[in-house]
Amino acid sequence: MKSAADVWEKVKSLMESSMTAVSIETWFGEVEAVALEDTRLVLCVPTEFTRNIIHNRFQSDVEKALKELFSFDVDVALLLPEERDAYVRQTPANPSEGNGANRYTFERFVVGSTNRFAYSAAKSVAEEPGGAYNPLFIYGQSGLGKTHLLHAIANRVHQGSPGCRILYVQSEDFVNEFIDHLRHGKDMQGFRDKYRLVDLFLMDDVQFIAGKDSSEEELFHTFNTLYEQKKQIVFTSDRPPHEMLRLEQRLRTRFEQGLSVDIQPPDYETRVALLKNKSLEQGISLPEPVLSYVAENITSNVRQIEGVVNKIMAFQELMGAQVDIETTIRAVRDILKAKENFLPSADTIVQEVARFYELDASAIRGQSQNKEISTARNVAMYIIREMTQLSLAEIGQQFGGRHHSTVLNSINRVEKMMKQQPDLMEIIRDITNAVNSAY
Repeated sequence: MKSAADVWEKVKSLMESSMTAVSIETWFGEVEAVALEDTRLVLCVPTEFTRNIIHNRFQSDVEKALKELFSFDVDVALLLPEERDAYVRQTPANPSEGNGANRYTFERFVVGSTNRFAYSAAKSVAEEPGGAYNPLFIYGQSGLGKTHLLHAIANRVHQGSPGCRILYVQSEDFVNEFIDHLRHGKDMQGFRDKYRLVDLFLMDDVQFIAGKDSSEEELFHTFNTLYEQKKQIVFTSDRPPHEMLRLEQRLRTRFEQGLSVDIQPPDYETRVALLKNKSLEQGISLPEPVLSYVAENITSNVRQIEGVVNKIMAFQELMGAQVDIETTIRAVRDILKAKENFLPSADTIVQEVARFYELDASAIRGQSQNKEISTARNVAMYIIREMTQLSLAEIGQQFGGRHHSTVLNSINRVEKMMKQQPDLMEIIRDITNAVNSAY
């Protein structure tokens, strides 16, 4: 999962199935995400009246959507603007503290054959920042522990050197902040000082900066400034640098000049160890047959394993159910079924395409023949065709009632372009990953 803002956007999307767009815009249009803690989402509402309405009428809908996202209960805190300001002032100075990130330590990272190299490299960087492995580039699929290692580095460095200036940032937040400074004529020197006057710079999901020329330029100079001063730099990504085809060559070269390490999905033994670790953290002990069953059926990532443990715990607490094979099968079956049956909506895909191309979703659905908008529209149609079971006619209805032959032509155009432009394949891969992460 991304930042609190990303979670809040996903929550609103999920609530669209039970609430009208007018209700969502009326009561949640001005609500802002403040923080995502261990089991609490902190939101800021504009007025006391709005807070009362949300609390009395809609809080259960928000918490239900959060349960769908995380597979465990997440509370909602509603703050007024003045309360939000006080909350922000109380936020710990260490960027890796707060939002539950302080629980991500090396001690709580389960090491196995598929992540040992990455773990060792991260630990070495934390013990000697700016040393041999600079930058450190950690890559792998979502949900395998890359963000855990980033925060573990930050927490270890902060523990050993409390005065060390540490900055953790999602690449999308970096881009959005940079754009905000440009659009509103804010002091760019202040922006640059924020990212360049640090001792440890950690950027998560750096792949999202590819193709954003101005942001790449800014990151390039930030990298050079920090590297020349022997400050430690750590990146994570879902792919190695050489596969980031849309990234500027000079920036890709910078990423490759340090140490690149990958994390693969956990093997059986590591999955068992993860289950034992997560269950003990929750205060339950899983019998060996249960451990074996879950480890054999949940194979993709750490988050699904956490989801199973939380589901088993919920059965035990709420229904008085014993932790046995039958209870476990129910928990695992529900999670696997949900994943297998997941088909993203056309709305979700259009929103992710719009976010990638920095356009309004309404423009993509509209009639404009602007080249950039047309390209985004064609890509949206292609991805909808690939990821959903909608017919060509049904896809056309999503775009102002276009004829099915128009949709087919758009899809064929994208397929042809993909053969000629490898970077378009990467764009579609990025958007597809973003759509999948919405689940």
